Amino acid sequence: MALRRSPKRSNSEQHPANSDRRADPAAVQAAAVTLLARRDFASGELRAKLCSQGFEDGAAGQVIAELAARGVLDDRRFAENYVNWHAGRGQGPIRIAADLRRLGLPQGLVDAALASGPDWPALARRVRTARFGGKPPASWADKARQARFLQYRGFSSDHIRAATGADPDLD
Repeated sequence: MALRRSPKRSNSEQHPANSDRRADPAAVQAAAVTLLARRDFASGELRAKLCSQGFEDGAAGQVIAELAARGVLDDRRFAENYVNWHAGRGQGPIRIAADLRRLGLPQGLVDAALASGPDWPALARRVRTARFGGKPPASWADKARQARFLQYRGFSSDHIRAATGADPDLD
């Protein structure tokens, strides 16, 4: 005789008390603070995380507004920290900007965070040197390979030309 499994139920279906908890601002705030204790979040990312945990969107939005008013949640600070952390890992401004936009940050905030970031051409040179050594690329094939690597890392064509010394007018 085969055993039949019951279909999976969500947390709110398993425990009737959880249906009351979904809109409770205190429960939403406790969950948000627990998440923020682990790491910083963008407000849109935190809202999506809370909604995925079963909280109502309206209650999550209200709690996020309160946390932002108290300075616990700050998208500008998050964007600046994100840029500094990922630039330190050798990623370029195009890749970082795409990640920040994916997290729901407005373009003006992304641009301001990137402007306060490191010297991007110098970072591209350091990343190229760390990967390929101090010698400049000898052949066009080497320049192209290094350019593809830097492009994958998220650097613009100007940064790549500065890092590889690849000037099409001189080659």
